[in-house]
Amino acid sequence: MSSVLEKPSLWRRVSPLWNGLDPTLMAATVVLAMAGMVIMYSSGYDHGTRFVDHGRNMILAGIIMLTVAQVPPQRLMSLALPLYALGVALLVAVALFGITKKGATRWINVGVVIQPSEILKIAVPLMLAWWFHKREGQLRPLDFAAAALLLALPAVLIMRQPDLGTALLVMAAGLSVIFFAGLSWRLVVPPLVLALVGMVLLVVFEPQLCAPGNDWPLLRAYQQQRICTLLDPSRDPLGKGFHIIQGMIAIGSGGFFGKGFMAGTQTHLEFIPERTTDFIFAAYAEEFGLLGTLALIVAFAFLILRGLAIALEASTVFSRLLAGAITMIFFTYAFVNMGMVSGILPVVGVPLPFISYGGTAMVTLGLALGMLLSIARAKRLVQT
Repeated sequence: MSSVLEKPSLWRRVSPLWNGLDPTLMAATVVLAMAGMVIMYSSGYDHGTRFVDHGRNMILAGIIMLTVAQVPPQRLMSLALPLYALGVALLVAVALFGITKKGATRWINVGVVIQPSEILKIAVPLMLAWWFHKREGQLRPLDFAAAALLLALPAVLIMRQPDLGTALLVMAAGLSVIFFAGLSWRLVVPPLVLALVGMVLLVVFEPQLCAPGNDWPLLRAYQQQRICTLLDPSRDPLGKGFHIIQGMIAIGSGGFFGKGFMAGTQTHLEFIPERTTDFIFAAYAEEFGLLGTLALIVAFAFLILRGLAIALEASTVFSRLLAGAITMIFFTYAFVNMGMVSGILPVVGVPLPFISYGGTAMVTLGLALGMLLSIARAKRLVQT
């Protein structure tokens, strides 16, 4: 009788939170989180409470992840339309009443200061997955056109703030949903070919295109400068090209094994700008070298490949499209961040998932990972 009335232990009460969670996805996430804490301790040694705050942000993101993982995909689908409408309404409010910092209007005060564009990183793929789920088996070209409009509206509002990095992430998430929904390769290949030709022409005619006083259509002056700086960082080595040059020096100086934990000279002599946020990958590569960098890339590859596998195994169109889009969000984050720090992509202000400092981005990633775990959990529970 006493055993029946015995109060369950704390572990037994919280253990249901872990039941059904995907072990491969969780393992890759833990490895990345540990790497983030290690390099944050080193790169943020003189940034006050950055290390502690980073740990707090990770704990908050972990709680959100585990909570959302318990929500069935069907319930997530019911949130798509209201979350998208709220996000777009807040973007319009930002355009009208937003707070401007450093020349960009990206924030609004709703009791607390928030950046509504972060909501759209999740709301857009949710909305588009819902849209195509409702039209399963009867897709027409008009449905793809409507999906493109649903994507273009928030993307344009975000670009006008201006915030090219977030707009890029929202576009990547939305386009991945449209592609996974069955967009014909005949519509995908021509823009890719045009983009490739444009890149080649840009490299060939770089001296003329980047000449002083030569303004490009559709791009702001600072966006044009970022592209020209990417093509030739030595054009302004102490100004616009400083970030790229110092990032490449730090990565190259790490060698094969790296300089060692807390021993990065570029990092600790403060040559690397934004070394705890956008350029933390340069600090990591300097201290842990090519070997550590490959280990980090393998951890990201495990997360991305497992995410794609979850998408392929999903039981509904909504789950399949949402899982695929979330996985591509992680891919885009990692690829763009590593690319811009390595000097192969323009600097656009995209953090490295679980590594870079930033509370809003960390919470968004925790929410996205929770949704992916929810989809995997639903499949595993059905199988058992």
